[in-house]
Amino acid sequence: MNERLKELQTWLQANEAEAALLTSTESIFYLSGFFSDPHERLLALAIFANAEPFLVCPQMEVPDAKQAGWDGDIIGYTDIENPWEKVKHAVKDRGLTIHTMAIEKEHMNVERYEKVQQHFGAPKLVSAEEKLQKMRMIKSEDEMVKIREACRLADFAIEVGVSEIHEGKTEMEILAAIEYELKKAGVSQMSFSTMVLTGKNGASPHGTPGNTKVQRGDLVLFDLGVVHEGYCSDITRTVAYGDINDKQAEIYETVRRAQEAAVAASKPGVSCSEIDLTARNIIRDKGYGEFFPHRLGHGLGISVHEYPSLTETNSLELQSGMVYTIEPGIYVPNVAGVRIEDDLLITDAGCEVLTKFPKSLQIIK
Repeated sequence: MNERLKELQTWLQANEAEAALLTSTESIFYLSGFFSDPHERLLALAIFANAEPFLVCPQMEVPDAKQAGWDGDIIGYTDIENPWEKVKHAVKDRGLTIHTMAIEKEHMNVERYEKVQQHFGAPKLVSAEEKLQKMRMIKSEDEMVKIREACRLADFAIEVGVSEIHEGKTEMEILAAIEYELKKAGVSQMSFSTMVLTGKNGASPHGTPGNTKVQRGDLVLFDLGVVHEGYCSDITRTVAYGDINDKQAEIYETVRRAQEAAVAASKPGVSCSEIDLTARNIIRDKGYGEFFPHRLGHGLGISVHEYPSLTETNSLELQSGMVYTIEPGIYVPNVAGVRIEDDLLITDAGCEVLTKFPKSLQIIK
């Protein structure tokens, strides 16, 4: 049993829970090394306070789980078998009666909740989220090697995107070029749907790329991330195509100053709220507070959005080993949208900025 499983087992013992049944792809990968998205089929990891764990997956994925390094019991099932009956028998074979079970409440759907209640005698259900979030929040050296490479590839993607900017090119054409070059570089998966937004479209924080064409005087916003060996990056850059007006330039400079101030303030012992307010107050002081509608950033790792959330109300203090984003933005409808985002690692000495693409305003001629 690996150290992460032992830690969770100790937590179960301390909380008088006989078992945890985890069902999210991310948690199972974190604890077992096996990554799978079997869609509607059941994928689960059962961990016990006083027994050996087992993995549940479709029979066709059993060899993949073994190849990934899982050396514990595996319950495989075919499409004509009921996996819950097999799980029930595996628990019974361990001589266990489950009175309290930890689950991922934010992930488990109602149908699976009912299956748990039906097959395990309606146990008391407690949340495993907080424990898992805290475990995943502090990255190991091995995790950091993977995240750094994901960030390097994200920088490369921005370079490709900027080089593809030409008058009359659509957002989707630029996006396609980015992902084509990443595929050639061996990237099989993006952290999330790549965003390329030009002109007024950039004023939508979560806009959808389409057939809008780049025109001179546009600000072009790129937001993307790359998955490398199960770990995500997340970067945003905004560049200008041709000369922009004074208002656009002011918005850009305000976001840049806010972002760099928050980066400079990032070190162990500083609260998430202080980091958020460092950037937010700069934007507020310039009169753009209402146009910065989201949190400053979020944790980053196996998921592109992890614990913690950097908001002005989160008093959690930064710790060495945490990885998170800093991504202030200003979005003025019918004028401009600017966001600048980096991925940071908190170190004993302060922080390491993992994404390297320049943040000074680039004007593409």
